[in-house]
Amino acid sequence: MINAIVLIQAEAGAIPEIAQEIADINGVTEVYSCAGDVDLIALVKVPTHEDLADMVPGRIGKVDGVLNTDTHIAFRSYSKRDTEAAFSIGLDD
Repeated sequence: MINAIVLIQAEAGAIPEIAQEIADINGVTEVYSCAGDVDLIALVKVPTHEDLADMVPGRIGKVDGVLNTDTHIAFRSYSKRDTEAAFSIGLDD
């Protein structure tokens, strides 16, 4: 699976509606409204790079009110739980 983070600039007056429409797209797992340089962050999980290439400009980018997108493809996932598990290997509780 390809995991990507899509940073989205959107029209300020329609952020909740834009976020919901993006969240309804197959392959979008979560959408967050946020403060800062972007208005929304979408987490995307698709089987292939081709699916991602179709989804971002073809679906997310065409949602009415989306002004710009910036896509980042994830290579690896790290979490506190994974780190703790790695350091506890071979240790008895």
